[in-house]
Amino acid sequence: MTNWVHACACDDIEIEDLLRWDHGTRTFAIYNTGDGFFCTDGLCTHEDEHLEMGLLTGHIIECPLHQGRFDIRSGRVVSPPPCVDLNTYPVKEEDGQIYVKV
Repeated sequence: MTNWVHACACDDIEIEDLLRWDHGTRTFAIYNTGDGFFCTDGLCTHEDEHLEMGLLTGHIIECPLHQGRFDIRSGRVVSPPPCVDLNTYPVKEEDGQIYVKV
């Protein structure tokens, strides 16, 4: 079963930045690209490093540990060492709040 879950306020994430969001036993990353919000798993698929300290450039997040990169729109690996894509999750904005479908 999937549900929309309140994650944070839109203002909690500056443009071209991300926010770590823990829900239950899982960690997510919510991104503000300036042209929309996106959500992926919060851990790199290479060595489970948190992406929260990574560098977001456009729609690309770079893992802070080994500089693997992912496209946050699709979760697709765009630069090794990761070889497994990130899971992505739908995001919606309502009344200045961000909700993620998990």
